[in-house]
Amino acid sequence: MSSTNMKRNNYNVNYFQTSDLAIAAYLMMRGLKLADASVLKGGRFMFKFEDPSGQAFQMSIEYVNSEAAKFDAHIKNLKNIIYKS
Repeated sequence: MSSTNMKRNNYNVNYFQTSDLAIAAYLMMRGLKLADASVLKGGRFMFKFEDPSGQAFQMSIEYVNSEAAKFDAHIKNLKNIIYKS
């Protein structure tokens, strides 16, 4: 996860990047606008969000302590059971 600051049309725009799909989905649920999504070498994804208020990193921490994170963990566990059976 990383934050960047860039100029666009003479004003600063903050961006936040993450390769974590669950955090990206959570940020979208919290109202952040997806600015870009790309595939990196090795097949890893990178999601870039506009972060005008600079709150994306804090939101990603909130995700870890949320019910959404628990749900995601259960999905991963169920997938492990299915694919290892």
